[in-house]
Amino acid sequence: MRLSPSAHADPFCRDRLPPADQWPRLVFDLPELRYPDRLNAATALLDDTVARFGPGRACLLSPTDTWTYGEVLARANGIAHVLVTDFGVVPGNRVLLRGTNTPWLAACWLAVLKAGAVAVTTMPMLRRNELDKIAGRAEPTLAICDERLLGELPPELPVVSYGTDLAARAERHPSTFTDVQTAADDVALLAFTSGTTGSPKATMHFHRDLLAVADTFSRHVVRPRADDLFGGTPPLAFTFGLGGLLVFPLRAGAAALLVERATPAELAAIVADKGVTVLFTAPTAYRAILNSGDGRLLAGVRRAVSAGESLPAPVAEQFREIVGRPLIDGLGSTEMLHVFISAADEAALPGATGKVVPGYQAAVLDIDGVPVPDGTPGFLAVRGPTGCRYLEDPRQRDYVRDGWNITGDTYVRDADGYFRFVARSDDMIISSGYNIAAPEVEEVLLTHPDVEECAVVGTPDPDRGSVVTAFVVLRSGVTSGPGVARALQEYAKANAAPYKYPRRVRFIEALPRNASGKLQRYLLRSSG
Repeated sequence: MRLSPSAHADPFCRDRLPPADQWPRLVFDLPELRYPDRLNAATALLDDTVARFGPGRACLLSPTDTWTYGEVLARANGIAHVLVTDFGVVPGNRVLLRGTNTPWLAACWLAVLKAGAVAVTTMPMLRRNELDKIAGRAEPTLAICDERLLGELPPELPVVSYGTDLAARAERHPSTFTDVQTAADDVALLAFTSGTTGSPKATMHFHRDLLAVADTFSRHVVRPRADDLFGGTPPLAFTFGLGGLLVFPLRAGAAALLVERATPAELAAIVADKGVTVLFTAPTAYRAILNSGDGRLLAGVRRAVSAGESLPAPVAEQFREIVGRPLIDGLGSTEMLHVFISAADEAALPGATGKVVPGYQAAVLDIDGVPVPDGTPGFLAVRGPTGCRYLEDPRQRDYVRDGWNITGDTYVRDADGYFRFVARSDDMIISSGYNIAAPEVEEVLLTHPDVEECAVVGTPDPDRGSVVTAFVVLRSGVTSGPGVARALQEYAKANAAPYKYPRRVRFIEALPRNASGKLQRYLLRSSG
């Protein structure tokens, strides 16, 4: 493994890359994946797109506003000046981003990359203790935060808010900026994913990785057009949302509609009203839209992408029947940055995730890392132009084995090359498209004065795929009941991102353990 000379004055990320023998094997078989040694992803996504299509076309939209490519470029350049001149950001510094999906957040993300810094995207629902963990791992020098969400930030972290302050500062600077000529393999993004230990893992993605996911899944499966309008619900802090609502449309010269929040019914109405043609959301939202009778509002969507959790075959079949075209199912991971198994159009089969996305390779392995015969369940292993690089984390050895990325999913491949999901291989709970680590929820509940012990698992749910279920042993003298369950749920909402709270609370006398004292989670799942 040989890296290009870095443009980072702050070597934090380069110094914390995994050892070379723990890297996945990277594959660049497609000609479009052969990038120059010097590459700034923001330059390629924004400046180069403006040079190809001109500044006047629509780029970033909100329900009430439209920014052209020229306006986004000018604002991103102004923000980049603010970072460098007003706050002394140097290439390689980490900048934490906190906000809902808006054109301003997208422009800030582009500005961070233009300045050669590293974007640390965070979910707007995260609470102080969660942000403390992320800041402790990433060591950001600055936060850019929506002025409505300042309250949960670590107080010692310097911050510039957007809404009024950042806009005023940017207007005092030129609308042109000389982008830092980063190396293609300089880190551009730290994306956090929760592990089963509850300790956050930072995945490190290069500038070239951001283009690679657009030049594989988007180019070959989504197949966007310059006249498309992208839309959907995944936050830009999720790599699913970052790709589908910012990287992919800008790479194609298309436009993106960014919505701060929307219920499935509201999303369907927005899609119809604004003319969204490429839609990204979770199976849960598609199911809710179809079941409410709003599927007809998606008639103008020519490419509908489902990811974040396994797509049930009945939902895929119902979508095809009502909307008149198949859903594009996809499997990706934060470690891989975006989708690597998918299928579209007539190649999409209900009940199957799809085939390997061009540019990637996949296999189903047994516990010893040996490929199993088609039709046999095993561990899904993937490699391609992107791959897992945890920031200074011993769990790198678990995710990458013999050059393969081991995703934590159990899959079956059939004789035609289709991959079918069986189950998650770890204790990650996937609920309504969110990845929730059970130990993170346990950590919060255990701080409640009424809780003696607890264990959290995912249990099946017809609407959400699975839901967070807490099995709680109460302290002596505390009587179980609906009121206590509600109190624990509200406590979890107040001390962790609300989507993580246990929707089911079960009170038990003792947690099931084996002879060595190890918790037997499978017994809880089966009784939940």
